[in-house]
Amino acid sequence: MQERLFKEKYPIHTIEIAKSETDYSDVDSIVATIAEKVEAHPVTIYIGIFDHYTHTSSLADGEIAPDILDAKNVLFCFGKELKDPMVLAVRPRAIGVAEMPESFVLSFLEAPNLAANEAMQKWCKAIKNV
Repeated sequence: MQERLFKEKYPIHTIEIAKSETDYSDVDSIVATIAEKVEAHPVTIYIGIFDHYTHTSSLADGEIAPDILDAKNVLFCFGKELKDPMVLAVRPRAIGVAEMPESFVLSFLEAPNLAANEAMQKWCKAIKNV
C-alpha cells in the first residue's frame, strides 16, 4: 500500500491491483469481501455500502472521470473508545473501491488508530492474489 497526501491535506492509504493480479472481477465482489472482514472483526461494526458511482451519475451536474467504471464505499466503525467528542470527526471509517479499465483501486483515509490502519491495510491487500 502507498501512503500519500490527497489534495496536499488528507493522509490516505491506497493500493492499485491489476485485474490480472486478482480473482475478483467487479467492485461488488470486492466490497462484499471487505464487508465480511469488517463483520468478522471483533471490534468493528458494519454500517453499509454507499454506491458513489450511482449517486454521482444521478446528479444533473455530477461528474465522473471517464476511466472510473464503478465506485463504492464500505462503511464501518472501529469505535472501541469514545473518550473525546472530537473523535466523531474521524468516524465512521470507509474503504473505497473503484474499478478502472485494467485495475481496481482501494483507498481509505488514515485513522488515528494504528490497529485500525493495520486492519484496513490487511483487508485491502488480501484482494490481490499472493
